[in-house]
Amino acid sequence: MKIVDVCGFYTPLGGGVRTYIDQKLRIAEQLGVDITILAPGVRDETITISAAARIAFLASPRFPLDRKYFAFVDEVAVHAMLDRLRPDLIEASSPWRSADYVASFPGDLPRSLIMHSDPLSAHVYRWFERVAEPPAVDRAFDWFWRRLRGFGTRFDAIVAANGNLAARLVAGGVHNVVTVPMGIEKDLFSPARRDRAVRERLLAACGMGPKATLLIAAGRLSTEKRIPLLVEAATCAGRSRPLGLAIFGEGRCRDQILRAIAGNPHIRLFEPVRDRVQFATILASADALLHGCEAETFGMVAAEAHASGLPIIAPSAGGVADFALQNPALSFRPADAADAARAILALSSAPSRRGRAAGARGMDAHFEELFAHYRHLAARRLAVAA
Repeated sequence: MKIVDVCGFYTPLGGGVRTYIDQKLRIAEQLGVDITILAPGVRDETITISAAARIAFLASPRFPLDRKYFAFVDEVAVHAMLDRLRPDLIEASSPWRSADYVASFPGDLPRSLIMHSDPLSAHVYRWFERVAEPPAVDRAFDWFWRRLRGFGTRFDAIVAANGNLAARLVAGGVHNVVTVPMGIEKDLFSPARRDRAVRERLLAACGMGPKATLLIAAGRLSTEKRIPLLVEAATCAGRSRPLGLAIFGEGRCRDQILRAIAGNPHIRLFEPVRDRVQFATILASADALLHGCEAETFGMVAAEAHASGLPIIAPSAGGVADFALQNPALSFRPADAADAARAILALSSAPSRRGRAAGARGMDAHFEELFAHYRHLAARRLAVAA
């Protein structure tokens, strides 16, 4: 089976989509799938990953809100590339322009929309959180829901990675919604990577001794991740118990986060760690993951921390809620720094680690399920055509 993923938000410089794509390219060949990632880039270029996996870049302008990314602007060029690649199924990886281009591609190919982002939760609900509840915001932004409902009729599958998002899509009148939970690199993330020396070095960098609590936050430094809220919560909780917060990431909110830290010696902002083994070691060496975003479609870093044996301190909404709610005391109200501080202080009453979480789902299981569904869609199209 040949799949082309028209991925409008892929960058080689990192991020959750890049992590997902890297694993997709590696696993697809093992599952008998030929995969091409069609992405905007600085120039027309194809990078071969294996005999059955490649990334084809189309020359495109930079995305104005984040210069690490590029943006599709030429529908004709995207369609011409799809004609050359002749896929059996086309994916779109965001509900924006790339989805429009996939929906408008001529022919009767099955197509899928992967909901890698939840724009309403990530942005719009947050913009209006002090003046309106989500149902009122949904009514005001019904143009976006109309867009999603349109995709629900033009795509054979709208793929969500968590049940919360899938339920919201169905309640909003979107058809063809399928829940396919993601997973982690099971051979990489494990409590066995815990390293006392790494833990003590990070605590020392936060001006703390080895008896303090080490919290880790990691990911893109963007507004929806609510890193300043985590800083405020950790600062407040730190008045009651010794703790250090190590934040790993990069992004457009870096200066805002540094202002929030305001010289607090117990909270440090580090560059992202791109070596996956090194990052897995850092994660396993912490005492808990602190996560602030209630708009995750899955929450990859939370899943990785969970597999590493860490308690998860996170909001009670979005993709990370499935992990946080396993210990309700560590779950906090979204956008509530005081309640997040309360959850941090509740960490001492959390169950001690007992090794890797039972039944941790691997990305191989995710792609097996996803590609099996795609084969079913392709077979159904052939049967209808016959």
